[in-house]
Order: sequence, then structure tokens, then C-alpha cells
Amino acid sequence: MCQKNTDVLVYPNSPTEEHIDVLHGVRVPDPYRWLEEIDSTQTKEWIEAQNKVSSHYLAAIPACQVIHKRLQDLWNYEKFGVPFRRGDRFFFTRHDGLQNQPVLYWTASLDDEPKVLLDPNELSEDGTVALTSYAVSEDGKLLVYGLSASGSDWQEWHVRKVENRDDLKDHLKWVKFSGASWTHDNQGFFYSRYDEPKEGAAYKGANYYHKLYYHRIGTPQSTDELVYERPDQKEWGFSGHVTEDARYLVISVWKGTHRENGVFYKDLQAEKGEVVELLDEFDANYTFISNDGPIFYFMTDHNAPMSKVIAIDITDPDRSNWKEIIPEAADVLQSVSLIGNMFIASYLHDAHSRVLVLDKTGRVVSEVELPTIGTVYGFDGRRQDQETFYFFTGFTTPGTIFRYDMKTGRSTALWAPKVDFDPDAYVTEQIFYRSKDGTQVPMFITCKRGLKRDGNSPTFLYGYGGFGAALTPAFSVANLVWMEMGGIYAQANLRGGGEYGKPWHEAGMKLNKQNVFDDFITAAEWLIENEYTSTPKLAIGGDSNGGLLIGACMTQRPDLFGACLIGVGVLDMLRFHKFTIGWAWISDYGSPENIEEFKALLSYSPYHNIEPKRAYPPTLITTGDHDDRVFPAHSFKFAASLQSAQHGEAPVLISIDINAGHGMGKPIAKVIEEQTGCWAFLAKNLAMTID
Repeated sequence: MCQKNTDVLVYPNSPTEEHIDVLHGVRVPDPYRWLEEIDSTQTKEWIEAQNKVSSHYLAAIPACQVIHKRLQDLWNYEKFGVPFRRGDRFFFTRHDGLQNQPVLYWTASLDDEPKVLLDPNELSEDGTVALTSYAVSEDGKLLVYGLSASGSDWQEWHVRKVENRDDLKDHLKWVKFSGASWTHDNQGFFYSRYDEPKEGAAYKGANYYHKLYYHRIGTPQSTDELVYERPDQKEWGFSGHVTEDARYLVISVWKGTHRENGVFYKDLQAEKGEVVELLDEFDANYTFISNDGPIFYFMTDHNAPMSKVIAIDITDPDRSNWKEIIPEAADVLQSVSLIGNMFIASYLHDAHSRVLVLDKTGRVVSEVELPTIGTVYGFDGRRQDQETFYFFTGFTTPGTIFRYDMKTGRSTALWAPKVDFDPDAYVTEQIFYRSKDGTQVPMFITCKRGLKRDGNSPTFLYGYGGFGAALTPAFSVANLVWMEMGGIYAQANLRGGGEYGKPWHEAGMKLNKQNVFDDFITAAEWLIENEYTSTPKLAIGGDSNGGLLIGACMTQRPDLFGACLIGVGVLDMLRFHKFTIGWAWISDYGSPENIEEFKALLSYSPYHNIEPKRAYPPTLITTGDHDDRVFPAHSFKFAASLQSAQHGEAPVLISIDINAGHGMGKPIAKVIEEQTGCWAFLAKNLAMTID
């Protein structure tokens, strides 16, 4: 990627058209509507021209080669996924360092050398075919796995024998937003899919009418049993899970990205086995944990904004009979599993993990001792298991796999990666600042120990703030390289996320979305006021919903930032619901069809708030031409408009990855190349000196 180049930066021609939508009586120009035709010759030529400009600009940055080499060197370490047991076998993923995709392994003992079960790196020369979903049969002998090409959300599924890696003839298509759950006779599995899209609509058309199926091994997909559908509810999606006792199929019913969901079930031993709508009011979030016969355990935020655990007897499910097992606490409850007849409950305390072990009555037995402030996930297992496994990470702690003994309560490191850096050379602090309306917001700041606070340190401020997703401490090679370059990494826990439960999320959604941008802008101002950095040295970045965050903040306060990185962003807030799964985000953003929500969306929509002849910060926009999560035309239209409006010499670049999507399953080589470009762009525009 990095080579000497002296070309002058000249933007490609982006012609405008007289296209105006009238929404609620408001005339809304959309001069770059033609870029929504992503497969047209004109758009493809535009993409090629934009990539030529951006690649030449980035390649000419002197720091490019140094950054690329350091990213590659540091990325070259072994990484493991959390193991789980099925039958008498363990399964897990392992990545040797620079492989484009992680490899799935199995072994009879975690002390033995594992055997390769599926290596996606063998499936494409450029690493763009990824293993995106898989499930192992209860006896540990069969694997169903989903493959995605070029970063698409669409998956094609196959079935493989574990012992000899032979694939059966089973082949399922048009699977999206689905896992798989085997029946305990190991004869088949439940999964969900959409109907085959119309020709040319696979990467653009809206996805509606999800359906739940049962596939029996050895039969064609055309004969799969349709278990459940709702022709009257085009936005409903379904996820089927077979209970550990093999008795029930529990069906979680989701509506886009709404927190609230429904739960239905089907008795697999009943002769007719009709689907029963157990929780159909969609009044709260209900996550199935496990069951004791007809007693179903759920984690829920029903009348508990920070969530709790309840038991429902499905033979007498009236709400007055619901039993509280684990009450709501001050910290938000993130996940619960039932292993060895004990509940393992993971909480977030000020955006970092805390894990408790409780008995079946909800009494706290112990707390899992964690190495430091960080993030955990895992704790998968069965009711009879006496051990489980979890993943722990922090800003300067690479992801480590621990084995947890349910009897002794002790954790031991199973796989600890070795990365070529000294974690003691870095320090993390958590501060709390007051946002515009006085709300206290946490922020993590990580940098080299002893870094001088004189307002001159290059700082990268990252945020997300949406869909109830919490930003927690996590190790990142990219961020480590940034700090080695002398930079500060700051991560703000904005409203709209899930750091403090349902109230924190709702305070940053729909008509409250401006709170998210205010939180982020105030974080930037705090870093400047407290002399961590200054405007010419402050860069901001975010991806997906975080890309919306950056687009909104840079159009509202272009004077505040030294550079901006926008990744796969949602940038046209009046048409986001028109493409692929975008309609599902109305739960967080609101609907352009609602006049009050339309006014709010228009007030901050990045694409619609670019002002001609205004000086915007240096900006690098990244997306993938196969992104069927956030339609890439969001980025195309925003880049064209910003390039046209820009006053001054600050660059506005867009880098469009070919044969890439929203980020899922992106090959390591592509990740390193993209990150090299981002850090090189910041190094140049923040005037950093790189040795």
C-alpha cells in the first residue's frame, strides 16, 4: 500500500442533479441521489476515481510504511476464542497471528494438540470468505456452519462431519441474522432465513418477512419445515433455541433493534406442538437463560431498568405468578448463564465488568476475581458442567482465555497471548465529566505512562452511543500502535449506549439523540480544557452508528476538531430506512415518516447539514462496496457533498474497499491496510513526528 507518490490532490467530478423530496411540506434537496445506484457504470467509475485519489494521497505520507510494519508486527500473535464442550469434544477458534481468518479446531482434551475442523483461509485467495456462524450437534459429531463472502450479512450454510472434515450435501442459502440450534437426536437444526431477493436487490433491497425453519440432515432446503412465520408482521424476526433438556424450542421474536421483544415456545414432545405465544406484549426485553421443566428463567428489564432474573411457570404464566430470582442491582446486568446449577451473572460497573456467582435462589455465593479493570464474556456451559471458560481483555491486556472451576471458584489462565509490548509502560484512567445538560459521563483515557500534559499530545477520541451497546475496555493492536506513536486514546461512554441500563440508552435515542452528540463534543472540550490535547491535535473517530456520531459532530462543530475518521457511517438520516436492514433502526433513530422525529433527524443528519464554503476538518471516510448493513451510498453521498462544500485545503477523502462489507469477517490483511491509512492520515494532518 505504501509507496512514494507526488500527485496533486484533485477530487473526482461528482455531478449534481436537481432532485428534491418534499417531506412533511419541507423541500429536501438530494443532489447526489444517483450515487445510490451502486452498480451503475457511473457510480463504479466514481468509486474507482475516488480510490485513486485517496490511495495516492495516503501512499505519499512518509509515516505510512513505518505504521504498516508496526501494525503487522504487533498483529502477529496467537489469538483464541472461548472453548465450549459438545459431547466428549471441545471446540474453539485459534488465529496464528496474520492469518486472514480464524480457524475452527476441536480436541478431546484441551491439553492435547487440537485438530483443524474448518479453515476459512482455504476457501478464498484473498481471505474474503469468512466463517460467520456455526453450531455443533449435541453428540459433538456434526457441525453446521455459515460462510459469508466479501463481508456481506448473507450466509450460505453447510454441514460437516467433525471426525473426518467431510462435507455432506446439505446447502442452505439466503440465511441472514440467524444462528442454528440442533435437536438432541442430532438429525437436524432450527435456523432462520429470508426469501430469495429479487435479482439485483441482494445488497440494496429491504429485508422483511423473516421465517423460522427446521432442516433435516440429508434433505434439500426446499423441503425444510416452516416452523413459524408471521405474514402480518413483516418486521418480525425469529431466533430458535432448543432447551438443554431437549423438550422445548424457545423462539425469541425481535422487531428490528427494539430492546423490547417477544418469546414464544413449542413443545417438541407434544404430538401437534403448536407454537405458544408466552410473552407477546413486547413491553420489555426478555432473554431466555435456561429451564427446569416448565419453569423458564429469563433476564429482563421489565419493571427493572438495570435488569433482573425472573422465573415463569409456563403452565401458569400469569404475570402475578412471576417469581423474582435475582433482583435488580445498582449496576446493569448484562448476561446470565446457568452452569453447575449456579447462576453466573455479568454486570457493568461504570463501563467495566464485574461477575457474580449465585445459587438458584439468587443468593450471592462468590465474585469472580478479575485481573484488573476490563471486559469479560463467555461462561457458556451445561447444567452438569463443573467448569466453564471466559475471555478477559482490557486496554493493555490482550484477550486471555480463563478456565473457571465451579467448585473452587478459582480462575486459571488457559491461553494467554504474547504480544511484543510492555503493558506496564501504559496507564489507563477513568474520568467523569459533565455534559452540556449536567449529566455525568464516564471516559477512559489510555496513554504512555508519564506522558506530559501540555496540550500538545495527539489524541484520538472514539465513541459510539447507540442501540444500547456499551463501549468497554478492550485490547486493540491499532490503538496500541497509536499510543506508541505518542498518541492518547480516549473512549467516551456516551448516552445511547448500555453502560447504565435502559435509562442511559433511552436518553440518547429518537428525540434525545442530540444528547449523544453533546456528550461527545463535551468530551472533546474536556480533553482540551484539561490540557491533554488541543484542537489541532485532536482527532475523532467512530464506525457505523459511530460514523453518524462523527458526521454529526463535525458538521455541528467543525472548529473543534483537527481531523475526523468516519467508518461505514449512517449519514443520510432521511433515507436510512429505505435500504437492507435500515428500517430496523427506527427504534433508535425514529422515523422520517413521523413529523416530530423527521424534524429531529433533519436537524442533525450529516449529509443534510453540510454547509457550502465552510472549512471542515481533514476527513477520511471509509466503507465497503458490499456493505449490506449500512448501505455504502451513505458514505458516497456524504463524501461527494463534503468535497464540494469544503473551503480551504483540508483534505476530504473516501476510501472504498472492494469486495468488503460492514466489517464482519474482514481479512486481517485488509484490516491492517485500512488502519494504516487511518493512522497515516492522522499523522499527516495532526503534524505528528513518527520515527
